[in-house]
Amino acid sequence: GLIPDPYYAGGGFHEISRGGKLGVHADFRIQNRIHLHRRINVLIYLNKDWLDSYGGELELWDSSMTFKVQSVLPIFNRCVMFNTEADAYHGHPDPLNCPEDMTRKSIALYYYTASRAIYAEAENITTLFKARPDDDLALKTATNAQNLKLRSQISQWIPPILYWKMKRLLDGRNKAGRA
Repeated sequence: GLIPDPYYAGGGFHEISRGGKLGVHADFRIQNRIHLHRRINVLIYLNKDWLDSYGGELELWDSSMTFKVQSVLPIFNRCVMFNTEADAYHGHPDPLNCPEDMTRKSIALYYYTASRAIYAEAENITTLFKARPDDDLALKTATNAQNLKLRSQISQWIPPILYWKMKRLLDGRNKAGRA
């Protein structure tokens, strides 16, 4: 159920010059633009010929900030993945000591989940076909079976964000047509 962030909010390509740093922090957890819960960070390092003496290690800290759990050198093609919890403290807090013409480069990708709380906000239905009063019983029965099949198919194939956008659009049209 992981959903990538199509807007790269806070993510994407990161580049830091000599002397730069990023303090130890816990990341934001809600992507406000599309209302999703951030779950996983993926960092991919792009630093060829990176030396230990340059610094820039990703530091992962315990939840009480009493000890460093792990230190990861940002070498070329290294991938680091970790959960984005409220207490997932990380950063590279010491200034970079790389040559002036070199930078620390990475790609940050964030993955989200949709919340089950959405079911408390909206009835879990999809497109509902209705038979007209004058339609025969066979059409009414077929319409009900079609509704059940369509609900099942849509919920399995459409990403939640698109499903709810489409539902709101269709619900608005249906209300306007009945007015």
